[in-house]
Amino acid sequence: MNDPLPQPNIALETAACPLISVVILNYNGLDWLPRCFASIEQQTLISQIEVIVVDNASTDGSAKYSEAWVKKIQRGRFIQNQTNLFFCGGNNVGAAAATGEFLLFLNFDLWLEPDCLEKFYHEIIKAGADCGAPFVMNYDDNSFQGCGASGLDLFGLPTQMAEPDRTREIFVAYGCSLLIRRDLFQKIGAFPEEFLMYDEETDVCWRVWIAGGKVITVYPARLHHRGAALANPAGKTKMAEARTNETKRYLANRNGILLLLKHSQHFFLLLLIPRLGLLLTEALVGLLIIRRWDFIKKSYLDAIGDAFRMLPEVRAWRRRIRGFRQRGDFGMLRFLRLTPSRWTEVKRIFKFGFPKIDTK
Repeated sequence: MNDPLPQPNIALETAACPLISVVILNYNGLDWLPRCFASIEQQTLISQIEVIVVDNASTDGSAKYSEAWVKKIQRGRFIQNQTNLFFCGGNNVGAAAATGEFLLFLNFDLWLEPDCLEKFYHEIIKAGADCGAPFVMNYDDNSFQGCGASGLDLFGLPTQMAEPDRTREIFVAYGCSLLIRRDLFQKIGAFPEEFLMYDEETDVCWRVWIAGGKVITVYPARLHHRGAALANPAGKTKMAEARTNETKRYLANRNGILLLLKHSQHFFLLLLIPRLGLLLTEALVGLLIIRRWDFIKKSYLDAIGDAFRMLPEVRAWRRRIRGFRQRGDFGMLRFLRLTPSRWTEVKRIFKFGFPKIDTK
């Protein structure tokens, strides 16, 4: 490392508050947690972090395993949820218990290189950023997986960022390892629990930009991520097929509409027109290909209808966002992209074929 780690105002070993509160949300992740936890223990910044493991009512023994592990580390806490609060609710429980300067939300199906957190914190402070993601590689090797989204396309969909060669600004940080200042997370309203899961990182990062903050991808900080470990388990550590289900498609489609309704000041609301056209076109093509009306109705038509039925919640969020808005739509135009985001999914179809549809 070229530059020294910025030092806190208090001694390393006696810091009253940790620099980073690591929140790991677990749901039936027993196969993945040992390597994840081991990589946390090996962090060069271990004495300046706390680890909060939140269990979403797992049934595979991973809750007991997690509870035993946190007792071994200096600053560890285990929280057991009685029901599955999904990604947003579960992580909000962990955030509420945190005391660090930053919150780092980690998925359980990943492992960190030993200096990941040190370089992550160093670069965030150096850049004066409020939120970010590391350079995320595939689980078994050093090939690039992602770091977030560079912007929004003309359908209002996040566009995946190409492999970066340096630390730089980004529209949305990768959700598997999202770092954010704890005070800002509280100010802008935490994860939207009505989303349950999917697109929650876009929701939070958009609000960071609206609030006058900055989101970056941190090139020197490295971790390895499987992704969709429970929803798409074939291949174990390497994804071997495309797989989806109606709940996933429903939430992704509904939440994507809610993103535009919540955060757009005026101009970006126009993106709802092509977005709805795209969803209806996908629904028609999907019906012709898979011939399952129940899947299409739930995943597309119900998603659109339910998004607009949630307008009371949308109006409440828009009032809250107005209270901290420092950037309007015109200030966000630099994130508008011409390359369609769906092109990434088209390339995935060429690689794996059409997704297999689970009955969940």
